[in-house]
Amino acid sequence: MKCTAGSEEPERANQAFTIAASAAAAGASVSLWLTGEAAWFAVPGRASLDLEHATPVEDLLALVLTSGTVTVCSQCALRRGLTEDDLVDGAVIKGAAVFAEEILGEGVQAIVY
Repeated sequence: MKCTAGSEEPERANQAFTIAASAAAAGASVSLWLTGEAAWFAVPGRASLDLEHATPVEDLLALVLTSGTVTVCSQCALRRGLTEDDLVDGAVIKGAAVFAEEILGEGVQAIVY
């Protein structure tokens, strides 16, 4: 799963987190990548959206982290001055080659929001 939307597009961002958390809760192996403005969701205190009738992003992020992985795009992190020390426990920073490797695996379904 790849989330490219930040708080400027709350519905699209929330959809990505909701699908990722739902898949994790169902037992699927989930890898959530945060790119662009979505990178901020991996920073403590920044995982929030003002979206009526939506589960808080911080709760969805925590669910994904219990059974899956959360990765921030390395270029996106660099442009925002973020390092792994700035991220929530369990989130990592990796580059495009790792994303490509993950989505090209047999039986993998990549979903981008």
